[in-house]
Amino acid sequence: MSLIQCTNLTKEYSKGDNIIRPLDDLNLTVSEGTFLALMGPSGSGKTTLLNLIAGIDQPTSGSLMIDNHEISHYSRSKLTAWRSKYIGYIFQLYNLVPVLTAYENVELPLLLHKMSRKDRHAKVASALELVDIADRHSHYPRQLSGGQEQRVAIARAIVTDPKIIVADEPTGDLDKTSANNIMNLLVQLNKELNKTILMVTHDPLTSEYASLTLHLDKGRLVEKEVHA
Repeated sequence: MSLIQCTNLTKEYSKGDNIIRPLDDLNLTVSEGTFLALMGPSGSGKTTLLNLIAGIDQPTSGSLMIDNHEISHYSRSKLTAWRSKYIGYIFQLYNLVPVLTAYENVELPLLLHKMSRKDRHAKVASALELVDIADRHSHYPRQLSGGQEQRVAIARAIVTDPKIIVADEPTGDLDKTSANNIMNLLVQLNKELNKTILMVTHDPLTSEYASLTLHLDKGRLVEKEVHA
């Protein structure tokens, strides 16, 4: 079943007298439950595509259909509400709030939803348990290792039970062992919870954890690799 459908998707902006086009008439279909890696040189449009699908930015032209919602024409407020339901975002540098505990960081997205404190607690506890960081729930980011911080960030991304997880270089700031652990966790989320994952990476070894790798260059898809 198709979950994401990009049709003639273009993003451009002005820089002085020049028009910069990080995405150029791109067509892409992503089925539900896919683990997709996006690769390509800097400036190839990877993060731009990720941000459009995540509803952080809007295309200049073209269609972006996600789960039968045409989000390319949504207002900012409607896009924010849609994103809180559909998208979990994992950042390279974690983006945790330093004055909040691991528990409080994971709880943040739930504050946008109407639910009781008891229900919020149950969801946060479940997310922390799933990523094996529950024993650090009262720790602040400065008290955690990089790998532990990223686990908290993943718990925050999945706590609302989104359909899509987008990850921008999720292992880029981690040592090899921590990176492997994080990638195994993403594979688990994909296979066991059927989460659709879109990941930007520069690392060919990291991309092999995905079921499909697409290469971009100058805003266009140029190559596809299907992994066993």
